[in-house]
Amino acid sequence: MKLNTVLVLLSLWGPMTFSSHAFSSNEPIAARVNGEEITQMRLERYFAEYLEDQGRAVASIRNPTAYKKLRNAALDALIDKELLWQEAQKRGVQISDATVQNQVDQTRQAMGGAQSFARRLEDAGFNEATYTDYTRRELAAQQVYAELNQAEIRKAGLPDEKEVRAFFDEHRAEMNQPEQVQVRHILIKVPQGAEASTEAAARLRLETIRKKIGQGTDFASVARESSEDESASQGGELGYFSRGRMMPEFEAAAFALAPGAISEPVRTPVGWHLIYLENRMEASDVTEEQGLDMVRAYLARQKQVQARLQVLAQLRAGNRIERIDDE
Repeated sequence: MKLNTVLVLLSLWGPMTFSSHAFSSNEPIAARVNGEEITQMRLERYFAEYLEDQGRAVASIRNPTAYKKLRNAALDALIDKELLWQEAQKRGVQISDATVQNQVDQTRQAMGGAQSFARRLEDAGFNEATYTDYTRRELAAQQVYAELNQAEIRKAGLPDEKEVRAFFDEHRAEMNQPEQVQVRHILIKVPQGAEASTEAAARLRLETIRKKIGQGTDFASVARESSEDESASQGGELGYFSRGRMMPEFEAAAFALAPGAISEPVRTPVGWHLIYLENRMEASDVTEEQGLDMVRAYLARQKQVQARLQVLAQLRAGNRIERIDDE
């Protein structure tokens, strides 16, 4: 499960998740998903955190068009979250008590321990029981999303060799490349300006993970279980990239590694990372074989991205969504 701060997690569902009578029926509504309400308060809380994940603040957005676009994107994320949960209910997805409790324990540790965890829950108007309910929902929604993604990827299949060849022929002149590295990473999201205890807990968690990997555990397996980045389902795989493509702190650490090495925890604006260098390619002219392999990998990643978008598009098309916030 992907962790952020407790406030980020709770803002996704909000207290209304657990009690239909928690708020007055006249509270302003941002959207309805098959009749289930997403309140304006829930959207406002999530919007702030959505921007914070990008290293921005609401007050920093002065362009009304940009503000509306970002706010709509945040509302889309909440609608998708609700759709996935409702789909999990339809499918009867069950998450074991042990799995849920293990995730709650990890979150408590990431928040700096029991006292800090309890204080953050209380500040948000929750207790551990309601947060445990939230965690069960989140895991169920993630399981459904993963299943739907895999089904869509299987349906799409591997890139067709004719497509690979055509793409290669069109872009061959662009493929002579600078030095590149191929990395996997594990991300623990920590917003800028987080409390020292949150920073320390995230770093400690990565140091523990690093030690575990050093004792023989596969990096990709740990990334699937622990990373909070979208690449988690691919074992943290980011593919090859050259200088100037990543955040400066991340790039500097990645290019300093030798193949097979794992970085110390690295802080970037989005959180803390462990970086594993799988391979390094020196600047060179690309052979035909290398170019075709690169195209296959690129087109496969594009199919994965399209599969994720298609899953959400199908859910939106097959359910009743009212966006009151747009009216």
